[in-house]
Amino acid sequence: MPENIQTDSTKRRRMTREDRHRQLLDVAWQLVAEKGSDALTLGRLAEQAGVTKPVVYDHFPTRPALFAALYSDYDQRQTLRMDSAIAASEPTLVGVASVVATSYVDCVVLQGPEIASVIAALASTPELEKTKREYEAVFLDKCRVWFAPFLVSGELSVASLHVILGCAEALSTAAARGDVSPEDAKQELLDLIVAVVVKAGR
Repeated sequence: MPENIQTDSTKRRRMTREDRHRQLLDVAWQLVAEKGSDALTLGRLAEQAGVTKPVVYDHFPTRPALFAALYSDYDQRQTLRMDSAIAASEPTLVGVASVVATSYVDCVVLQGPEIASVIAALASTPELEKTKREYEAVFLDKCRVWFAPFLVSGELSVASLHVILGCAEALSTAAARGDVSPEDAKQELLDLIVAVVVKAGR
């Protein structure tokens, strides 16, 4: 038994900081999925991950920092998926809009209903709301660039960009919860994006 304990301890020491960070995020996502965001505390995370509290605090000094890290983790995956798909898309309005709609909905659906809990937690404090708005701004800027070639002049207004963002969030969340099918969510979002860009280009 002592040898096993020593072996387990050695394995823990050999885990890189990056691997530990990934492990903690994975466990945190699992906790949110099973118990909801209210149940996710630093102490509970340490217990479920099989580490001491100082280890968790070293990665996430506060509970808000943990939720910010979860949203960042989600956003990074979404961005990679979307950037890769855009690069391979047809250079048409429908082609690009289809990629944005499909990638946005797929990312939320694959993450599952727990992303809605994390987003709700982000709105609970000004600090976390600011984090969410910063990531949203990046998405809006990307949309502005992606759809610029399909406008005769100028660019999408801030209002138009927020229409796209708002519908993307609402439809993808509905799909993740099972209120609508992912296919219907993607089609509705595609139609909305095309309509917004066409109207802006007039």
